Amino acid sequence: MNLTREGALAYVKPHLKTSRYEHTVRVVNQAVELADRFEVDVYQAEIAAALHDYAKYKPLEEMKRWILTDRRLPKDLLDYHHELWHGPVGALMLEMEIGLNDAAVVSAITCHTTGKKHMSKLDKVVFLADYIEPGRDFPGVDDVRSLAETSLDEACSLALKNTIVFLVEKGRTVYPDTFHAYNDFI
Repeated sequence: MNLTREGALAYVKPHLKTSRYEHTVRVVNQAVELADRFEVDVYQAEIAAALHDYAKYKPLEEMKRWILTDRRLPKDLLDYHHELWHGPVGALMLEMEIGLNDAAVVSAITCHTTGKKHMSKLDKVVFLADYIEPGRDFPGVDDVRSLAETSLDEACSLALKNTIVFLVEKGRTVYPDTFHAYNDFI
């Protein structure tokens, strides 16, 4: 894989709505800032952030087919909201389509929505960049942004807690990896 930031963004652009592409550019900028701050490989953060929402608007039936047929994807994804599918499915699509073979980048794309137990620093950077990019505006995001100035782990922990509380208050299911990630931080 020899992608540049520009190349990765150009690759995903036709697959995203304009607003989602703009979000992606902000996530890339945020990921680079966080990677620099917390001594994470900036190139990997940039590429993972640029590609993180690649499958966001893929047809649900196509993503479902990937989950059902690829042995690397957990089948229990189908028991949870389809918003969670685009990370793991997109990572596999990118492996097949462009030869994305950097395991760390694949991991960061895969878990950028849910988190997971034993997240790498790159996983955390992409997860957090997606959560706190400047276009995001929801209760609690400013607290997470403040923590992200000094602690990657504390910021991720609060982001996970906020996500769990939000989903529980809405009566929605919470994917187990999100609980595992939160518990791992605590």
